[in-house]
Amino acid sequence: MNQELIDLAIERGRLIERISSQRQLLGQQLQPMADTLHATDRVAATVRSGCLYVRQHPHVVTAAVAVLVVLHPRRVWRWTTRGLFVWRTWRMLRREMADLGLVPDRP
Repeated sequence: MNQELIDLAIERGRLIERISSQRQLLGQQLQPMADTLHATDRVAATVRSGCLYVRQHPHVVTAAVAVLVVLHPRRVWRWTTRGLFVWRTWRMLRREMADLGLVPDRP
């Protein structure tokens, strides 16, 4: 009985060492992905803070749009129509994906 417990403890120690080395190897192999995800997180945080700024300071956005309309009305109209097309396409795709169950349905 004692020998079986000793053998189990030795096997457990070997498995723990193996798991530890596998974790280290996995951490080394996934480091490039972690760096990429960290950069993506920074970009997402920047976009979120930009959106928050726009929500808190709508007068700045309004002034910028007014300047653009005065300086280049055709260009503004062209980009507005493109933006509207992209927005409508995105909403349609989002609705279709929700119908298929690929994304959660939003109210």
